[in-house]
Amino acid sequence: MDAKTSLKSRLPSRHVTEGPAKAPHRSYLYAMGLTTEQIHQPLVGVASCWNEAAPCNISLMRQAQAVKKGVAAAGATPREFCTITVTDGIAMGHEGMKSSLPSREVIADSVELTIRGHSYDALVGIAGCDKSLPGMMMAMCRLNVPSIFIYGGSILPGTFKGQPVTIQDVFEAVGKHSVGSMSDGDLDTLERNACPSAGACGAQFTANTMATVSEAIGLALPYSAGAPAPYEIRDAFCMTAGEQIVDLIKANLRPRDIVTRKALENAAAVVSASGGSTNAALHLPAIAHECGIEFDLFDVAEIFKRTPYIADLKPGGRYVAKDMFEVGGIPLLMKTLLDHGYLHGDCMTVTGRTIAENLKNVKWNDEQDVVRPANKPLSPNGGVVGLKGNLAPDGAIVKVAGMENLKFSGPARCFDGEEACFEAVRKKQYKEGDVFVIRYEGPRGGPGMREMLATTAALYGQGMGNKVALITDGRFSGATRGFCIGHVGPEAAVGGPIAHVRDGDIIEIDAEKGTLDVKLTKAEFDERAKSWKPRESTASSGYLWKYAEQVGPARQGAVTHPGGAAEKACYADI
Repeated sequence: MDAKTSLKSRLPSRHVTEGPAKAPHRSYLYAMGLTTEQIHQPLVGVASCWNEAAPCNISLMRQAQAVKKGVAAAGATPREFCTITVTDGIAMGHEGMKSSLPSREVIADSVELTIRGHSYDALVGIAGCDKSLPGMMMAMCRLNVPSIFIYGGSILPGTFKGQPVTIQDVFEAVGKHSVGSMSDGDLDTLERNACPSAGACGAQFTANTMATVSEAIGLALPYSAGAPAPYEIRDAFCMTAGEQIVDLIKANLRPRDIVTRKALENAAAVVSASGGSTNAALHLPAIAHECGIEFDLFDVAEIFKRTPYIADLKPGGRYVAKDMFEVGGIPLLMKTLLDHGYLHGDCMTVTGRTIAENLKNVKWNDEQDVVRPANKPLSPNGGVVGLKGNLAPDGAIVKVAGMENLKFSGPARCFDGEEACFEAVRKKQYKEGDVFVIRYEGPRGGPGMREMLATTAALYGQGMGNKVALITDGRFSGATRGFCIGHVGPEAAVGGPIAHVRDGDIIEIDAEKGTLDVKLTKAEFDERAKSWKPRESTASSGYLWKYAEQVGPARQGAVTHPGGAAEKACYADI
Protein backbone atom coordinates (compact mmCIF):
# COMPACT_ATOMS: atom_id res chain seq x y z
CA MET A 1 0.00 0.00 0.00
CA ASP A 2 1.57 3.33 -1.07
CA ALA A 3 1.47 6.49 1.05
CA LYS A 4 -1.45 8.01 -0.85
CA THR A 5 -3.57 4.88 -0.53
CA SER A 6 -2.72 4.61 3.14
CA LEU A 7 -3.76 8.21 3.71
CA LYS A 8 -7.05 7.80 1.84
CA SER A 9 -7.95 4.69 3.83
CA ARG A 10 -8.59 6.78 6.97
CA LEU A 11 -10.30 9.79 5.36
CA PRO A 12 -14.05 10.42 5.03
CA SER A 13 -13.84 10.75 1.23
CA ARG A 14 -13.12 7.03 0.92
CA HIS A 15 -16.88 6.57 1.32
CA VAL A 16 -17.49 8.25 -2.06
CA THR A 17 -14.36 7.47 -4.07
CA GLU A 18 -13.00 4.02 -3.21
CA GLY A 19 -14.08 0.56 -4.36
CA PRO A 20 -16.39 -0.85 -7.07
CA ALA A 21 -19.55 0.15 -5.17
CA LYS A 22 -18.62 3.81 -5.54
CA ALA A 23 -18.64 3.79 -9.35
CA PRO A 24 -21.85 5.90 -9.47
CA HIS A 25 -20.29 8.46 -7.13
CA ARG A 26 -17.10 8.65 -9.17
CA SER A 27 -19.11 9.13 -12.36
CA TYR A 28 -20.36 12.47 -11.02
CA LEU A 29 -16.79 13.51 -10.31
CA TYR A 30 -15.65 12.51 -13.79
CA ALA A 31 -18.55 14.57 -15.18
CA MET A 32 -16.96 17.68 -13.65
CA GLY A 33 -13.63 17.02 -15.34
CA LEU A 34 -11.73 15.41 -12.47
CA THR A 35 -9.01 12.94 -13.33
CA THR A 36 -8.61 9.54 -11.73
CA GLU A 37 -5.70 10.86 -9.71
CA GLN A 38 -7.71 13.82 -8.44
CA ILE A 39 -10.60 11.59 -7.41
CA HIS A 40 -8.36 9.38 -5.30
CA GLN A 41 -6.59 12.29 -3.58
CA PRO A 42 -7.94 13.87 -0.38
CA LEU A 43 -10.96 16.08 -1.10
CA VAL A 44 -10.74 19.53 0.51
CA GLY A 45 -13.86 21.65 0.90
CA VAL A 46 -13.13 25.31 0.12
CA ALA A 47 -16.06 27.20 1.61
CA SER A 48 -16.59 30.91 1.16
CA CYS A 49 -19.29 33.33 2.22
CA TRP A 50 -19.11 35.15 -1.10
CA ASN A 51 -22.10 37.20 -2.14
CA GLU A 52 -23.00 40.57 -3.61
CA ALA A 53 -24.64 41.88 -0.44
CA ALA A 54 -21.76 44.02 0.80
CA PRO A 55 -18.07 44.86 0.28
CA CYS A 56 -16.99 42.49 3.06
CA ASN A 57 -17.90 39.48 0.92
CA ILE A 58 -17.24 40.64 -2.62
CA SER A 59 -13.57 39.57 -2.82
CA LEU A 60 -14.02 36.12 -1.28
CA MET A 61 -14.55 34.23 -4.53
CA ARG A 62 -11.24 35.55 -5.88
CA GLN A 63 -9.49 34.46 -2.71
CA ALA A 64 -11.09 31.02 -2.93
CA GLN A 65 -9.42 30.52 -6.32
CA ALA A 66 -6.01 31.16 -4.72
CA VAL A 67 -6.79 28.62 -1.98
CA LYS A 68 -7.71 26.04 -4.62
CA LYS A 69 -4.39 26.55 -6.42
CA GLY A 70 -2.56 25.89 -3.17
CA VAL A 71 -4.57 22.76 -2.42
CA ALA A 72 -3.92 21.37 -5.90
CA ALA A 73 -0.21 22.24 -5.79
CA ALA A 74 0.16 20.27 -2.56
CA GLY A 75 -1.47 17.12 -3.93
CA ALA A 76 -5.13 17.29 -2.89
CA THR A 77 -8.35 18.10 -4.74
CA PRO A 78 -10.26 21.30 -3.88
CA ARG A 79 -14.05 21.40 -4.04
CA GLU A 80 -15.46 24.90 -3.79
CA PHE A 81 -18.85 25.84 -2.36
CA CYS A 82 -20.53 28.92 -0.91
CA THR A 83 -22.76 29.60 2.05
CA ILE A 84 -24.82 32.59 3.11
CA THR A 85 -23.90 35.83 4.84
CA VAL A 86 -26.16 38.43 6.39
CA THR A 87 -24.24 41.71 6.51
CA ASP A 88 -24.95 43.72 9.64
CA GLY A 89 -24.31 47.14 8.14
CA ILE A 90 -27.17 46.64 5.71
CA ALA A 91 -29.39 44.69 8.14
CA MET A 92 -28.94 47.37 10.83
CA GLY A 93 -31.81 49.48 12.14
CA HIS A 94 -34.74 47.50 10.75
CA GLU A 95 -36.32 44.03 10.88
CA GLY A 96 -33.48 42.61 8.79
CA MET A 97 -31.20 42.66 11.85
CA LYS A 98 -33.25 39.81 13.31
CA SER A 99 -31.63 37.63 10.65
CA SER A 100 -28.06 38.48 11.61
CA LEU A 101 -27.24 36.31 14.62
CA PRO A 102 -29.37 33.40 13.35
CA SER A 103 -27.29 33.49 10.17
CA ARG A 104 -24.29 32.36 12.25
CA GLU A 105 -26.10 29.09 12.94
CA VAL A 106 -27.17 28.69 9.31
CA ILE A 107 -23.58 29.19 8.17
CA ALA A 108 -22.27 26.58 10.61
CA ASP A 109 -25.11 24.19 9.79
CA SER A 110 -24.83 24.55 6.01
CA VAL A 111 -21.06 24.07 5.99
CA GLU A 112 -21.50 21.02 8.20
CA LEU A 113 -24.15 19.54 5.90
CA THR A 114 -22.11 20.18 2.75
CA ILE A 115 -18.99 18.57 4.20
CA ARG A 116 -20.97 15.64 5.61
CA GLY A 117 -23.05 15.10 2.49
CA HIS A 118 -20.06 14.93 0.16
CA SER A 119 -17.57 13.33 2.58
CA TYR A 120 -14.89 15.98 2.31
CA ASP A 121 -11.69 15.39 4.25
CA ALA A 122 -10.75 18.92 5.26
CA LEU A 123 -12.03 22.47 5.22
CA VAL A 124 -10.58 25.84 4.29
CA GLY A 125 -13.17 28.43 5.26
CA ILE A 126 -13.14 32.03 3.98
CA ALA A 127 -15.37 34.58 5.71
CA GLY A 128 -15.67 38.34 5.63
CA CYS A 129 -18.51 39.65 7.79
CA ASP A 130 -19.47 39.66 11.46
CA LYS A 131 -21.38 36.39 11.88
CA SER A 132 -19.69 34.49 9.08
CA LEU A 133 -16.37 34.43 10.95
CA PRO A 134 -17.61 32.67 14.10
CA GLY A 135 -20.05 30.61 12.02
CA MET A 136 -17.21 29.21 9.92
CA MET A 137 -15.02 28.53 12.97
CA MET A 138 -17.97 26.80 14.69
CA ALA A 139 -18.36 24.50 11.68
CA MET A 140 -14.65 23.65 11.78
CA CYS A 141 -14.82 22.68 15.44
CA ARG A 142 -18.07 20.76 14.96
CA LEU A 143 -16.79 18.68 12.04
CA ASN A 144 -13.28 18.38 13.49
CA VAL A 145 -11.67 17.71 10.14
CA PRO A 146 -8.33 19.47 9.51
CA SER A 147 -9.28 23.10 8.94
CA ILE A 148 -7.80 26.53 8.28
CA PHE A 149 -9.71 29.78 8.63
CA ILE A 150 -9.12 32.71 6.27
CA TYR A 151 -10.44 36.21 6.83
CA GLY A 152 -11.37 38.06 3.66
CA GLY A 153 -9.68 41.20 4.94
CA SER A 154 -10.73 44.66 6.04
CA ILE A 155 -11.82 47.63 3.98
CA LEU A 156 -9.54 50.63 3.45
CA PRO A 157 -10.51 53.81 5.32
CA GLY A 158 -12.50 56.43 3.48
CA THR A 159 -11.78 60.16 3.39
CA PHE A 160 -14.13 63.03 4.21
CA LYS A 161 -12.88 66.63 4.20
CA GLY A 162 -9.31 65.37 4.40
CA GLN A 163 -9.94 63.11 7.41
CA PRO A 164 -10.06 59.29 7.49
CA VAL A 165 -13.54 57.88 8.12
CA THR A 166 -15.25 54.51 8.60
CA ILE A 167 -18.85 53.31 8.42
CA GLN A 168 -19.17 54.32 12.07
CA ASP A 169 -18.92 57.96 10.99
CA VAL A 170 -21.79 57.47 8.56
CA PHE A 171 -24.08 55.98 11.21
CA GLU A 172 -23.21 58.82 13.59
CA ALA A 173 -23.77 61.35 10.80
CA VAL A 174 -27.44 60.32 10.75
CA GLY A 175 -27.70 61.66 14.31
CA LYS A 176 -25.88 64.87 13.37
CA HIS A 177 -28.20 65.33 10.41
CA SER A 178 -31.27 64.82 12.61
CA VAL A 179 -30.34 67.79 14.82
CA GLY A 180 -29.27 70.02 11.93
CA SER A 181 -25.51 69.85 12.53
CA MET A 182 -24.80 68.19 9.17
CA SER A 183 -26.16 69.32 5.83
CA ASP A 184 -27.80 67.14 3.21
CA GLY A 185 -24.81 67.71 0.95
CA ASP A 186 -22.23 66.68 3.53
CA LEU A 187 -24.19 63.56 4.41
CA ASP A 188 -24.35 62.66 0.72
CA THR A 189 -20.60 63.24 0.28
CA LEU A 190 -19.77 61.20 3.37
CA GLU A 191 -21.87 58.20 2.37
CA ARG A 192 -20.26 58.17 -1.09
CA ASN A 193 -16.71 58.20 0.26
CA ALA A 194 -16.75 56.25 3.53
CA CYS A 195 -16.29 52.79 1.98
CA PRO A 196 -13.73 53.00 -0.85
CA SER A 197 -12.85 49.32 -1.39
CA ALA A 198 -13.77 45.70 -0.84
CA GLY A 199 -13.41 44.41 2.70
CA ALA A 200 -15.12 44.29 6.08
CA CYS A 201 -15.62 47.35 8.30
CA GLY A 202 -12.15 48.70 9.00
CA ALA A 203 -12.09 49.42 12.73
CA GLN A 204 -12.07 46.96 15.62
CA PHE A 205 -15.72 46.16 15.16
CA THR A 206 -16.99 42.58 15.22
CA ALA A 207 -15.43 41.35 11.96
CA ASN A 208 -11.91 42.53 12.80
CA THR A 209 -12.35 41.41 16.41
CA MET A 210 -13.17 37.86 15.31
CA ALA A 211 -10.39 38.00 12.70
CA THR A 212 -7.98 38.81 15.54
CA VAL A 213 -9.47 35.87 17.43
CA SER A 214 -8.85 33.53 14.47
CA GLU A 215 -5.08 34.03 14.76
CA ALA A 216 -5.00 34.00 18.56
CA ILE A 217 -7.09 30.84 18.80
CA GLY A 218 -4.76 29.13 16.32
CA LEU A 219 -7.10 28.49 13.36
CA ALA A 220 -5.58 31.10 11.01
CA LEU A 221 -2.07 31.52 9.66
CA PRO A 222 -0.01 34.28 11.33
CA TYR A 223 -0.52 37.73 9.76
CA SER A 224 -3.28 36.46 7.46
CA ALA A 225 -6.15 38.08 9.37
CA GLY A 226 -4.69 41.57 9.31
CA ALA A 227 -4.08 42.22 5.61
CA PRO A 228 -6.78 44.43 4.03
CA ALA A 229 -8.94 42.89 1.33
CA PRO A 230 -7.46 44.86 -1.61
CA TYR A 231 -3.83 43.97 -0.79
CA GLU A 232 -2.31 41.47 -3.22
CA ILE A 233 -0.65 39.65 -0.30
CA ARG A 234 -4.08 38.21 0.52
CA ASP A 235 -3.73 35.83 -2.44
CA ALA A 236 -0.37 34.64 -1.11
CA PHE A 237 -1.93 33.90 2.29
CA CYS A 238 -4.73 32.00 0.57
CA MET A 239 -2.32 29.98 -1.59
CA THR A 240 -0.27 29.12 1.49
CA ALA A 241 -3.37 28.06 3.41
CA GLY A 242 -4.31 25.73 0.55
CA GLU A 243 -0.88 24.11 0.68
CA GLN A 244 -0.84 23.95 4.49
CA ILE A 245 -4.21 22.20 4.74
CA VAL A 246 -2.68 19.17 3.01
CA ASP A 247 0.05 19.02 5.65
CA LEU A 248 -2.64 19.11 8.34
CA ILE A 249 -4.45 16.20 6.67
CA LYS A 250 -1.24 14.17 6.67
CA ALA A 251 -0.50 15.07 10.30
CA ASN A 252 -4.17 14.56 11.28
CA LEU A 253 -4.05 17.86 13.18
CA ARG A 254 -7.63 18.88 13.88
CA PRO A 255 -9.50 21.92 15.24
CA ARG A 256 -10.17 20.36 18.63
CA ASP A 257 -6.43 19.74 19.00
CA ILE A 258 -6.06 23.50 18.57
CA VAL A 259 -9.16 25.04 20.17
CA THR A 260 -8.59 24.14 23.81
CA ARG A 261 -9.55 25.95 26.98
CA LYS A 262 -6.19 27.75 26.92
CA ALA A 263 -6.70 28.75 23.27
CA LEU A 264 -10.09 30.22 24.15
CA GLU A 265 -8.46 32.21 26.93
CA ASN A 266 -5.91 33.49 24.41
CA ALA A 267 -8.77 34.53 22.15
CA ALA A 268 -10.52 36.42 24.94
CA ALA A 269 -7.24 38.12 25.84
CA VAL A 270 -6.74 39.58 22.35
CA VAL A 271 -10.33 40.82 22.30
CA SER A 272 -9.72 42.68 25.53
CA ALA A 273 -6.29 43.95 24.52
CA SER A 274 -7.58 45.29 21.20
CA GLY A 275 -10.70 46.94 22.61
CA GLY A 276 -12.73 44.53 20.50
CA SER A 277 -16.44 43.99 20.03
CA THR A 278 -18.71 42.84 22.85
CA ASN A 279 -20.04 40.28 20.37
CA ALA A 280 -16.93 38.19 21.07
CA ALA A 281 -18.49 37.37 24.44
CA LEU A 282 -21.27 35.67 22.47
CA HIS A 283 -19.13 33.98 19.83
CA LEU A 284 -16.33 32.53 21.99
CA PRO A 285 -18.77 30.50 24.15
CA ALA A 286 -20.43 29.29 20.94
CA ILE A 287 -17.11 28.11 19.49
CA ALA A 288 -16.25 26.45 22.81
CA HIS A 289 -19.65 24.73 22.78
CA GLU A 290 -18.82 23.03 19.49
CA CYS A 291 -15.72 21.54 21.14
CA GLY A 292 -17.60 20.39 24.24
CA ILE A 293 -15.80 22.98 26.40
CA GLU A 294 -17.67 24.99 29.03
CA PHE A 295 -16.62 28.61 28.52
CA ASP A 296 -19.44 31.07 29.13
CA LEU A 297 -19.83 34.83 29.41
CA PHE A 298 -18.40 34.90 32.93
CA ASP A 299 -15.31 32.94 31.85
CA VAL A 300 -14.78 35.41 29.02
CA ALA A 301 -15.31 38.35 31.39
CA GLU A 302 -12.74 36.98 33.82
CA ILE A 303 -10.08 37.09 31.08
CA PHE A 304 -11.21 40.59 30.09
CA LYS A 305 -10.80 41.75 33.68
CA ARG A 306 -7.13 40.78 33.91
CA THR A 307 -5.95 41.70 30.40
CA PRO A 308 -4.70 45.23 29.61
CA TYR A 309 -6.07 47.34 26.80
CA ILE A 310 -3.15 48.09 24.47
CA ALA A 311 -4.30 48.57 20.84
CA ASP A 312 -5.37 52.13 20.02
CA LEU A 313 -8.04 51.09 17.53
CA LYS A 314 -11.35 52.65 16.55
CA PRO A 315 -14.08 53.02 17.67
CA GLY A 316 -12.53 53.95 21.03
CA GLY A 317 -9.10 54.82 19.62
CA ARG A 318 -7.41 56.39 16.59
CA TYR A 319 -6.44 53.63 14.16
CA VAL A 320 -7.98 50.95 11.92
CA ALA A 321 -7.02 47.37 11.02
CA LYS A 322 -4.90 48.45 8.06
CA ASP A 323 -2.74 50.54 10.39
CA MET A 324 -2.13 47.67 12.79
CA PHE A 325 -1.23 45.32 9.94
CA GLU A 326 1.30 47.77 8.55
CA VAL A 327 3.15 48.17 11.87
CA GLY A 328 3.37 44.45 12.64
CA GLY A 329 -0.10 42.96 12.52
CA ILE A 330 -1.85 40.74 15.01
CA PRO A 331 1.43 38.92 15.83
CA LEU A 332 2.81 42.23 17.20
CA LEU A 333 -0.19 42.49 19.53
CA MET A 334 0.15 38.84 20.55
CA LYS A 335 3.91 39.08 21.05
CA THR A 336 3.74 41.75 23.73
CA LEU A 337 0.88 39.92 25.45
CA LEU A 338 2.94 36.71 25.43
CA ASP A 339 6.09 38.45 26.67
CA HIS A 340 4.21 39.86 29.67
CA GLY A 341 2.35 36.70 30.62
CA TYR A 342 -1.09 37.32 29.16
CA LEU A 343 -1.08 34.48 26.58
CA HIS A 344 -0.53 30.73 26.78
CA GLY A 345 2.42 30.13 24.47
CA ASP A 346 2.10 26.35 24.40
CA CYS A 347 -1.15 26.26 22.39
CA MET A 348 -0.95 24.47 19.03
CA THR A 349 -1.85 26.28 15.78
CA VAL A 350 -2.54 25.41 12.14
CA THR A 351 1.11 26.02 11.31
CA GLY A 352 1.89 22.81 13.20
CA ARG A 353 3.78 24.95 15.70
CA THR A 354 2.77 26.55 19.00
CA ILE A 355 1.87 30.18 19.57
CA ALA A 356 5.28 30.75 21.18
CA GLU A 357 7.08 29.14 18.25
CA ASN A 358 5.12 31.25 15.75
CA LEU A 359 5.98 34.44 17.63
CA LYS A 360 9.61 33.58 18.35
CA ASN A 361 11.05 35.85 15.66
CA VAL A 362 8.53 38.69 16.00
CA LYS A 363 10.40 41.84 16.98
CA TRP A 364 8.82 44.74 18.85
CA ASN A 365 8.35 47.84 16.70
CA ASP A 366 9.32 50.99 18.60
CA GLU A 367 8.51 53.20 15.62
CA GLN A 368 4.75 52.87 16.00
CA ASP A 369 2.04 53.82 18.50
CA VAL A 370 -0.85 51.68 17.26
CA VAL A 371 -0.08 48.95 19.81
CA ARG A 372 1.37 49.76 23.23
CA PRO A 373 3.65 47.38 25.15
CA ALA A 374 1.54 45.27 27.51
CA ASN A 375 3.38 46.71 30.50
CA LYS A 376 2.57 50.28 29.36
CA PRO A 377 -1.11 49.92 28.40
CA LEU A 378 -3.76 52.45 27.49
CA SER A 379 -5.65 50.99 30.43
CA PRO A 380 -4.64 48.28 32.92
CA ASN A 381 -8.04 46.67 32.57
CA GLY A 382 -9.51 45.29 29.39
CA GLY A 383 -11.36 47.22 26.73
CA VAL A 384 -14.45 45.08 27.39
CA VAL A 385 -15.99 44.44 30.82
CA GLY A 386 -18.45 41.87 32.13
CA LEU A 387 -21.21 43.01 34.49
CA LYS A 388 -23.47 41.22 36.97
CA GLY A 389 -26.15 42.30 39.43
CA ASN A 390 -29.84 42.12 40.25
CA LEU A 391 -30.67 43.39 36.76
CA ALA A 392 -28.35 40.85 35.10
CA PRO A 393 -27.97 37.67 37.19
CA ASP A 394 -26.76 35.84 34.05
CA GLY A 395 -24.41 38.65 33.15
CA ALA A 396 -24.08 41.51 30.68
CA ILE A 397 -21.24 43.07 28.71
CA VAL A 398 -20.01 46.61 27.98
CA LYS A 399 -17.21 48.01 25.83
CA VAL A 400 -15.23 50.59 27.82
CA ALA A 401 -12.30 51.16 25.43
CA GLY A 402 -11.81 54.91 25.11
CA MET A 403 -14.30 55.77 27.88
CA GLU A 404 -13.28 58.03 30.77
CA ASN A 405 -16.23 57.70 33.14
CA LEU A 406 -16.97 54.09 34.07
CA LYS A 407 -19.94 54.77 36.37
CA PHE A 408 -23.46 55.90 35.55
CA SER A 409 -26.73 56.21 37.43
CA GLY A 410 -30.09 57.44 36.21
CA PRO A 411 -33.81 56.83 35.74
CA ALA A 412 -34.98 54.12 33.37
CA ARG A 413 -36.77 54.87 30.09
CA CYS A 414 -38.24 51.54 29.01
CA PHE A 415 -38.96 50.46 25.44
CA ASP A 416 -40.25 47.08 24.26
CA GLY A 417 -38.22 46.91 21.06
CA GLU A 418 -35.61 49.05 19.30
CA GLU A 419 -37.90 50.96 16.94
CA ALA A 420 -39.74 52.79 19.74
CA CYS A 421 -36.44 53.80 21.33
CA PHE A 422 -34.94 54.98 18.04
CA GLU A 423 -38.01 57.11 17.39
CA ALA A 424 -37.69 58.72 20.85
CA VAL A 425 -34.02 59.44 20.13
CA ARG A 426 -34.77 60.81 16.67
CA LYS A 427 -37.32 63.20 18.17
CA LYS A 428 -35.04 63.96 21.16
CA GLN A 429 -37.75 62.82 23.58
CA TYR A 430 -35.33 62.09 26.40
CA LYS A 431 -33.21 63.87 29.00
CA GLU A 432 -29.55 63.93 29.88
CA GLY A 433 -28.93 61.26 32.52
CA ASP A 434 -31.61 58.85 31.26
CA VAL A 435 -30.92 55.14 31.04
CA PHE A 436 -32.64 53.68 27.99
CA VAL A 437 -33.86 50.10 28.49
CA ILE A 438 -34.55 48.20 25.27
CA ARG A 439 -35.98 44.76 25.98
CA TYR A 440 -37.60 41.82 24.21
CA GLU A 441 -34.65 41.93 21.80
CA GLY A 442 -32.81 38.88 23.19
CA PRO A 443 -32.04 35.67 21.29
CA ARG A 444 -35.52 34.27 21.91
CA GLY A 445 -37.49 37.46 22.34
CA GLY A 446 -36.35 39.34 19.24
CA PRO A 447 -36.06 36.76 17.96
CA GLY A 448 -32.47 37.09 16.82
CA MET A 449 -30.83 39.45 19.35
CA ARG A 450 -30.57 42.54 17.17
CA GLU A 451 -27.75 45.07 17.36
CA MET A 452 -28.64 48.64 18.30
CA LEU A 453 -26.07 50.64 16.33
CA ALA A 454 -28.64 52.87 14.64
CA THR A 455 -29.86 54.07 18.04
CA THR A 456 -26.47 54.44 19.73
CA ALA A 457 -24.91 56.14 16.72
CA ALA A 458 -27.82 58.59 16.56
CA LEU A 459 -27.23 59.47 20.22
CA TYR A 460 -23.56 60.16 19.51
CA GLY A 461 -24.44 62.21 16.49
CA GLN A 462 -26.72 64.34 18.68
CA GLY A 463 -23.82 64.92 21.08
CA MET A 464 -25.44 62.84 23.83
CA GLY A 465 -23.33 59.68 23.62
CA ASN A 466 -21.63 60.30 26.97
CA LYS A 467 -24.67 61.82 28.69
CA VAL A 468 -27.04 58.86 28.63
CA ALA A 469 -26.73 55.10 28.99
CA LEU A 470 -28.45 52.22 27.23
CA ILE A 471 -29.00 48.64 28.34
CA THR A 472 -30.59 45.80 26.40
CA ASP A 473 -31.05 42.06 26.27
CA GLY A 474 -30.11 42.48 22.62
CA ARG A 475 -26.63 43.26 21.26
CA PHE A 476 -24.49 46.16 20.19
CA SER A 477 -22.39 46.55 17.11
CA GLY A 478 -18.64 46.58 17.51
CA ALA A 479 -18.95 50.15 16.22
CA THR A 480 -21.00 51.21 19.24
CA ARG A 481 -19.49 53.77 21.60
CA GLY A 482 -20.61 55.03 25.03
CA PHE A 483 -22.23 53.42 28.06
CA CYS A 484 -24.07 50.74 26.10
CA ILE A 485 -24.65 47.44 27.86
CA GLY A 486 -25.80 44.36 25.98
CA HIS A 487 -26.48 40.66 26.48
CA VAL A 488 -28.44 41.35 29.70
CA GLY A 489 -29.58 37.98 30.95
CA PRO A 490 -31.90 36.33 31.57
CA GLU A 491 -33.66 38.09 28.72
CA ALA A 492 -37.09 39.67 29.01
CA ALA A 493 -38.77 36.98 26.90
CA VAL A 494 -38.15 34.37 29.60
CA GLY A 495 -39.11 36.67 32.47
CA GLY A 496 -35.66 38.00 33.36
CA PRO A 497 -35.39 41.02 35.67
CA ILE A 498 -35.12 43.41 32.72
CA ALA A 499 -38.76 42.57 31.92
CA HIS A 500 -39.88 44.03 35.26
CA VAL A 501 -38.08 47.38 35.16
CA ARG A 502 -40.40 50.41 34.92
CA ASP A 503 -39.92 54.01 33.85
CA GLY A 504 -38.27 56.00 36.61
CA ASP A 505 -36.55 53.07 38.34
CA ILE A 506 -32.99 54.09 39.19
CA ILE A 507 -30.39 51.97 37.41
CA GLU A 508 -26.79 51.95 38.64
CA ILE A 509 -23.90 50.88 36.41
CA ASP A 510 -20.35 50.44 37.69
CA ALA A 511 -17.91 49.13 35.10
CA GLU A 512 -15.05 49.39 37.58
CA LYS A 513 -16.68 46.93 40.00
CA GLY A 514 -18.49 45.07 37.22
CA THR A 515 -22.02 45.62 38.53
CA LEU A 516 -25.42 46.36 36.97
CA ASP A 517 -28.27 46.92 39.43
CA VAL A 518 -31.66 48.56 39.69
CA LYS A 519 -32.73 50.08 43.01
CA LEU A 520 -35.42 47.53 43.76
CA THR A 521 -35.65 44.97 46.53
CA LYS A 522 -36.11 41.30 45.83
CA ALA A 523 -39.62 41.58 47.23
CA GLU A 524 -40.46 44.38 44.77
CA PHE A 525 -39.09 42.33 41.89
CA ASP A 526 -41.08 39.28 43.01
CA GLU A 527 -44.28 41.32 43.26
CA ARG A 528 -43.86 42.72 39.76
CA ALA A 529 -43.09 39.27 38.37
CA LYS A 530 -46.55 38.03 39.49
CA SER A 531 -48.27 40.22 36.90
CA TRP A 532 -45.80 39.46 34.09
CA LYS A 533 -46.96 37.33 31.19
CA PRO A 534 -44.84 36.03 28.28
CA ARG A 535 -45.27 37.98 25.07
CA GLU A 536 -46.36 36.24 21.90
CA SER A 537 -43.43 35.95 19.52
CA THR A 538 -43.53 38.02 16.37
CA ALA A 539 -42.14 35.00 14.51
CA SER A 540 -44.90 32.49 13.89
CA SER A 541 -43.30 30.52 11.06
CA GLY A 542 -40.13 30.22 9.02
CA TYR A 543 -36.54 30.19 10.19
CA LEU A 544 -36.95 32.84 12.90
CA TRP A 545 -39.69 30.72 14.51
CA LYS A 546 -37.40 27.71 14.40
CA TYR A 547 -34.55 29.75 15.86
CA ALA A 548 -36.69 31.12 18.70
CA GLU A 549 -37.80 27.60 19.58
CA GLN A 550 -34.25 26.26 19.77
CA VAL A 551 -31.97 29.08 20.89
CA GLY A 552 -30.38 29.13 24.31
CA PRO A 553 -29.30 32.06 26.51
CA ALA A 554 -26.68 34.61 25.57
CA ARG A 555 -24.56 33.55 28.53
CA GLN A 556 -23.77 30.26 26.77
CA GLY A 557 -23.42 31.86 23.32
CA ALA A 558 -27.03 31.70 22.08
CA VAL A 559 -26.52 28.24 20.60
CA THR A 560 -29.15 25.97 19.10
CA HIS A 561 -27.93 22.40 19.63
CA PRO A 562 -26.35 20.28 22.40
CA GLY A 563 -22.78 20.71 21.14
CA GLY A 564 -19.63 18.65 21.34
CA ALA A 565 -20.27 17.46 24.90
CA ALA A 566 -23.32 15.49 23.73
CA GLU A 567 -21.68 14.11 20.60
CA LYS A 568 -21.61 10.32 20.24
CA ALA A 569 -19.58 10.20 17.03
CA CYS A 570 -17.33 12.79 15.39
CA TYR A 571 -17.75 13.35 11.64
CA ALA A 572 -13.99 13.26 11.09
CA ASP A 573 -13.88 9.68 12.37
CA ILE A 574 -16.63 8.19 10.19
